[in-house]
Amino acid sequence: MIKTLNWALTAALTVAVVSGCSSQSGESPTPAGGSAAPADKASAAPIKEHTFTFLDYSNASWPYNKDWPVWKYIKEKTGVTLNVQVPPDAQLDNALNLTVASGNMPDMLYTQSKKTADKFGQQGALVNILDYMNDMPNLKKWMEQFPTDTQNAISSDGKMYVFPNHGIGETNRMNWMYREDVFKKNGLTAPTNWDELYTVLKTLKRAYPDSYPLSWRQGLIYLRNFAPAFGTGSDDGANDVYFDFDKKEWRYGPIEENFKKMITYLNKFYKEGLIPPDFLTIDTKQWQDLMSTDRSFVTADYISRVDFYNLPMRKQNSSYNLLFMPTPAGWPGGLQKNAYTQFLENGIMVTSTSKNIKDIMHYMDFFYMKEGLDLVSWGKPGETYSDDNGKKKFTSNYADVSDMRKKTGLSTDGTYTWFDYDAHLSLSSPELQDAYKQAVNYDSKQQPRPALTQQELEVVSTVGQTLQKTRDQALAKFITGQRDLGEWNTYVDELKKIGVDKVVGVYKSAYDRSQAAKK
Repeated sequence: MIKTLNWALTAALTVAVVSGCSSQSGESPTPAGGSAAPADKASAAPIKEHTFTFLDYSNASWPYNKDWPVWKYIKEKTGVTLNVQVPPDAQLDNALNLTVASGNMPDMLYTQSKKTADKFGQQGALVNILDYMNDMPNLKKWMEQFPTDTQNAISSDGKMYVFPNHGIGETNRMNWMYREDVFKKNGLTAPTNWDELYTVLKTLKRAYPDSYPLSWRQGLIYLRNFAPAFGTGSDDGANDVYFDFDKKEWRYGPIEENFKKMITYLNKFYKEGLIPPDFLTIDTKQWQDLMSTDRSFVTADYISRVDFYNLPMRKQNSSYNLLFMPTPAGWPGGLQKNAYTQFLENGIMVTSTSKNIKDIMHYMDFFYMKEGLDLVSWGKPGETYSDDNGKKKFTSNYADVSDMRKKTGLSTDGTYTWFDYDAHLSLSSPELQDAYKQAVNYDSKQQPRPALTQQELEVVSTVGQTLQKTRDQALAKFITGQRDLGEWNTYVDELKKIGVDKVVGVYKSAYDRSQAAKK
């Protein structure tokens, strides 16, 4: 296992050390969309005609279309025709399980979960991509440029069963936003810490008695977004384990004193009617109703909500102005940091039964060069976009990103690995483009996501799930006042007895294993 990873990750570490001072993630600086060109551009392989079978995913918002121009563009550059199959019921996981179990697999498979790739790979159904690095010079250079994304694609056995991606994860970026027009009307400025946030929310509550100035959706899961500003956090909002880069250790956020500080604020907000009384059960529709009817003015969600609200709401209220809000620190002078959410696990896998493995590797290598990046992000120059000294622009007036996807197939599942998010931003409003430019200043460092063995996954799915359920019940009671915050230490002991150390130990072992592989 260690030998398999040695050459790729040693090179990756070297680049990480060199570029660490210029990027919080330890990766090369990137433009607003999160993409960057390699230092030098490798040449594309000579075009040779191939047809590969591919089990892909069809998104309901832009259903698969065999006539999308993107397939034509890909064939023109690579010589490859993809014979695409999609699940008839849109249930990709079910289709993958049935396909692999049948043994009659296509050349390539698409997954939305790295765990799925690791499972099938360790069963022998998938190819270890690292075995073919000599056939993929572009991917090799890309891995040196993006060591974190590379490491996060590695399985617990030291192999790589899914092609890593970078760039499209920006669609998952989450930040704070506020109603600038309402703040301005009431002589308020954006708060820089939670003390100021409390003062601002109180002022808004007095001005709008029927409002709940701060709101979000989906209950406690958004604590992951708030936690980094308090110097604590979680890996993905599910297991609450995070890596403390300063102390170089894995920790469990919900038992820490700084986490308690966050819960104490939320308890105060709840008691004073600054957040909705039913915040634990508010769904997306209810939250949208609050934000669009002058009953809530501060929120945290996907940054794209800037356009989601502004564009339709200004037809009713020309003053409506939801803008990016710098993250309020947990305390004066503290950290103004958001959780790092801008990643996706989606990717393409190659089946071990394919008779075209080497040809597929040559094909996939194209997408890790600048020419491939531009193709899958923007399409064809002169046809879908223009390029004026590096400033790209779509030539058609697409209503939005969804419209562009439906008409071209660009940035739809199975058409990309590395993606230039500036393509999506070019279809956004100036307010949203500005939000993306500001947002990078408030990023937390990207958390490592070490691959777990089946035994480790079992611990997380048993002990971890019990921890999460107990945590949720206790935190809900602390916030709503059903349980006194004076019982915090008792709550901490309850979680420790369930197995905090076991779950933290799982991540520590997996992380140490990945670090040993690097060395």
